[in-house]
Amino acid sequence: MKALYKSGPHAGFEFVDRPEPATGAHDVKIRVMTTGICGTDLHIQAYDDAAAAMIAAPMIPGHEFYGEVVEVGDLTTHVAVGDRVSGEGHVVCGMCRNCRAGRRQMCINTSSVGVQRDGAFAEYVVIPETNVWVHKSDAVTPELGAIFDPFGNAVHTALSFPIVGEDVLITGAGPIGLMAIGVAKHAGARRVVITDVSEPRLELARAAGADLAINVANTRIAAAQRELGLVEGFDVGLEISGHPSALPEMIDNMNHGGQIAMLGLPSDSIDIDWGKVVTHMLTLKGIYGREMYETWFAMSAMLDSNPRLRASIAGVVTDVVPAAEWERGFAIARDGLSGKVVLDWRDI
Repeated sequence: MKALYKSGPHAGFEFVDRPEPATGAHDVKIRVMTTGICGTDLHIQAYDDAAAAMIAAPMIPGHEFYGEVVEVGDLTTHVAVGDRVSGEGHVVCGMCRNCRAGRRQMCINTSSVGVQRDGAFAEYVVIPETNVWVHKSDAVTPELGAIFDPFGNAVHTALSFPIVGEDVLITGAGPIGLMAIGVAKHAGARRVVITDVSEPRLELARAAGADLAINVANTRIAAAQRELGLVEGFDVGLEISGHPSALPEMIDNMNHGGQIAMLGLPSDSIDIDWGKVVTHMLTLKGIYGREMYETWFAMSAMLDSNPRLRASIAGVVTDVVPAAEWERGFAIARDGLSGKVVLDWRDI
């Protein structure tokens, strides 16, 4: 099979032939149709410090995908050949304290598809049946199915706190931030404000339904508060950018008792006014991945019940590139000006 291959601890990928993965008794083999390019994949391509700390080359990256089941193991029970599926990328042990308590997303022995085990930048990928999410609706296109993983990040983050009637601040208008706009609106937020420094992405945010999209290169969040008439600050913050300056400014603009969900991974240390966190009684919650599998049920239910939300999430995909032209796709993803970039594996 053709695959993007990281042959060793160095920068770059190779588009080469690799052996098809074997299907174990509890596994499912999927013919990959589409894959999303994630920030993690950009780190792995560059083989920067973050990548060196999390992968062991040689390996096949890629964890956001959609495809068709072509083979199932002898002991599988719920997934069938021909099913159209996406995959939960966190393969858990099932035996640690959190797994046995039903908190599988907190497994301390997680092995991630496309990070610690071979992934979906290939014609075929094998994952455990328990990690397969079968799409029941024909409205989920291959492009939309390819971004269920990051959509799950947006849903997990946006629904971490009650947001009905609340004013929500999102920092970072990348693909996950863009999807979080629609989720927050669907869940009943009153006002949704998003920040970034990329004007093209801010335009995408306005199209996605943000009440205000501000460029923090030249406008402060406090000005957005005044423009919207928010007297006491934002009720819920979703920090998705990972930029070191985003969280401190968010804290400065939260109402007393405000709640902040943090998904963005900072590349540098962050200097936080912990006195303000204490005296303003703020709650900070770290978010990683998706709740297994409550987030997945919520994703499918929301998209099935709300065609407008489905169109908004699908609109986050701005570029679909043939897999053989992966270098062009990665260049688009790296420039920070577009939405989600999807590689198409259907015509290799």
